[in-house]
Amino acid sequence: MTNIIKASIPPVISNKFPASLPEPWLKQWNELLEKQSATQRVEWAMENLPSQFVLSSSFGIQSAVMLHMLTQIEPNIPVLVTDTGHLFPETYQFIEQMTERLNLNLQVFSAKESAAWQQAKFGQEWATDEASLKAYNRRNKVEPLERGLSELQAGTWFSGVRRQQSSHREGLSVVSILRGRFKVHPIIDWTNKDVHQYLTANNLPYHPLWEEGYVSVGDVHSTRPLTVGMDESDTRFSGMQRECGLHTDGDGI
Repeated sequence: MTNIIKASIPPVISNKFPASLPEPWLKQWNELLEKQSATQRVEWAMENLPSQFVLSSSFGIQSAVMLHMLTQIEPNIPVLVTDTGHLFPETYQFIEQMTERLNLNLQVFSAKESAAWQQAKFGQEWATDEASLKAYNRRNKVEPLERGLSELQAGTWFSGVRRQQSSHREGLSVVSILRGRFKVHPIIDWTNKDVHQYLTANNLPYHPLWEEGYVSVGDVHSTRPLTVGMDESDTRFSGMQRECGLHTDGDGI
């Protein structure tokens, strides 16, 4: 790997690091990393940040980019997916397709209660109100993700979120600390054109539902294709929320 940026980090004990990091560290790193390519950011993180390294993936519309990029650098990196039990059949097929093609080290985590059990117990929380949707996301996405990261002993996790995707993500940096772990966004500044060019250059597929007008894919009950007159944010959760909690400091919003 090329050591793009030299950086010292606080002492790491048993692959853990301080709960807080002085602001100058992150500011200096991000100023330098903003000037680097996505691949260089990954290489820098793997040289300078704590292992174990984990890639979280929704296996959404553009997920093949990060799956390919990370496994080219670290072939056996754990790929953590949270299965709500309500994913599209095409998503499960896409997971199988990409796992076989890239020989992914797939790690699947789900809520402690099955989707059917939860629906019997709580009803259709995603269709009720924002508070119920928040509880659903926390139980089915945030908690399984955090449990997975803990079981995999992740010190640093990678995500493919991009600033172009939502107002919250516009403010994200290349490297941050979220819920006690380093989080790295190698393609944070990529445009849809950048994504398309990478997929095309590496003969990688979009999610199957891309051809049916979906620009973002989550649960069957909360995802719609983009149609005339809609904002992209309206395609998820009927516009109630754009973030499910995985990439925010909140506990499910």
